[in-house]
Amino acid sequence: MFNKILHGLALVCSLVLWASIAGAAPYAALVMDARTGEVLHSRNADTRLHPASLTKMMTLYVGFYEIEAGRMSLDQMITISRNASREPPSKLGLKAGQRIALRYLIRAAAVKSANDAATALGEAVSGSEAEFARYMTTMARAMGMSKTTFKNAHGLTAKGHLSTARDMATLGRRLFYDFPDYYNLFSRVKTDTSVKTVYNTNRRFLAAYRGADGIKTGYTNAAGFNLVASAQRGEERIIAAMFGGTSTAQRNGQVAKLLDMGFNRAPTHVATIRPPALNLSRPGGPVIRLTGLVPRTDRPVRRGGAVVSPSAVLMARNIDNLVTTLVGETSDSDLAAIIASLSVARDNPSVPVRRPANFRVPVKVASIAPLPTISLTPVQEFGDWSIELGNYSNRTNTEKLLLKTALMDLDALQGADRKVEVTLVQGVTMYRARFVGLSETDARKACSRLTSRNSACEVINP
Repeated sequence: MFNKILHGLALVCSLVLWASIAGAAPYAALVMDARTGEVLHSRNADTRLHPASLTKMMTLYVGFYEIEAGRMSLDQMITISRNASREPPSKLGLKAGQRIALRYLIRAAAVKSANDAATALGEAVSGSEAEFARYMTTMARAMGMSKTTFKNAHGLTAKGHLSTARDMATLGRRLFYDFPDYYNLFSRVKTDTSVKTVYNTNRRFLAAYRGADGIKTGYTNAAGFNLVASAQRGEERIIAAMFGGTSTAQRNGQVAKLLDMGFNRAPTHVATIRPPALNLSRPGGPVIRLTGLVPRTDRPVRRGGAVVSPSAVLMARNIDNLVTTLVGETSDSDLAAIIASLSVARDNPSVPVRRPANFRVPVKVASIAPLPTISLTPVQEFGDWSIELGNYSNRTNTEKLLLKTALMDLDALQGADRKVEVTLVQGVTMYRARFVGLSETDARKACSRLTSRNSACEVINP
C-alpha cells in the first residue's frame, strides 16, 4: 500500500513537472549592434511568439510619430473611454470620462507599462483600438518587421497578436534613432502621471547593468518574461531582445549575459549606419520622414534622493527678486515675448529659451544679493556603509557575483554601487566583492536578506 502511494506521488510530480515544462513559453533571443544593425547572436529569432507588453514600444512609437507629424500634442487632453478604463492590470487606474493630457498617458505606458494608458493612447490616435492595431501593423511593415501583427495596443494575449525577437530588436533600434528626444522616457526610474507617481517596471535592470538606459519589459503567462534592453559603453551600443524568461531575475540575468556577449563581439570603432528614413502617410495628414536627426535628450542623472542646499534656496529667491524687478522695468510687448519663451521652455525642457528680438532691459547685477558664507556638512546621498560578499581569487567571477546579486529582488541595494577591491591575503591577490554607498539600515537589511538565502554577507561599518 505504501509503495502504491509513493508511486502515485511520483506520477503526480512527474505530471506537474511535465506540465510546467510543456507550458513554458518558448525561448528566443537576438543581440544587435545598434550602431549598424548587425546581428551578433540569434536563437529562434524569427519564431513568432507573444510579445506581451513589448507591444507598447510600437504603441509609443506611433504616438511619437503622430506628435512629430503635428496631428497631436503633448498637452492635448484625452477623454478616457469605458473600454480603456476596464483594461486589466498593470494599469494607472483611469476612470471612464476622466480627462488627462497625452503626455501623462505616454509616461504611464512607457514607465509603468499601464494597459489602460496604452489603450487610451491608441484610441486617441485612431478612434478605436482595432483601428489603431491596424495602424501599428502597417507601421511595422514599413520598418521591415515582416513577422509582426498587432491586435491591441497593450500586448495582452490575443489570437494572432505575435512578433519575433528580431522584429522587436529592430523596433528598439528605431525608437533610439528615430525619437532620441523621447528615448529618455525608458530610463526614468519613476515619473509623475498627474494621477500618481509610477515606477519603472525595468528599474532593477537599469540600476544593475552598467550602461543600460532602456527599453521595455513584458510579461504574460503565454509570453513568459520578455525584455528588450539597450546599453551603451563608450562608443558601443548593444540591443538585446529576449522572449520566454522564467522569472524576472532569470530574464534579467540572461539579458545581462546577452548584452555582455554583444559588447565582447562588437567592434569598438565602427561607422554608424542609421535606419533608412521611414515614409508613411495617413489620410488627412502629411508624410513625415524620420531620419534620426532630432537632437538627443540626455538621460537624466540617477539620484538617491533630492538634497536641496540652503545656498540653492537662497539663489532661487534672489532670482525671483530679479525677475520681479525686470517685470517692473519691461514693456508689455517684451514681457509677453518673455512669458511665451518661458512657456515653451516649461513644456519643452530641451529647447533653449531665446531672448526676444531687440530686448534691451539692463540687468542690475547689484540687485542680486551676495550669497552669505554658509557652513555646510557634507551630505551623503546614500550613506557610508557597505556590505561584503566575500574574498575571491578571480576578478571576473567576483564581478559576476556582484551583478547576479544586484539583479536579485533586493530593495535595500537600490542605489548602491558595485565595487571590486583588490587585496593581498598571505601574499595572494584576492578580490573583495562589495556593495558600497548604503545607509546602515539598508546595509543590515540587505545582509539579512542575503543570509536568509544562504549567501555570505558581512556588514562593513564606515
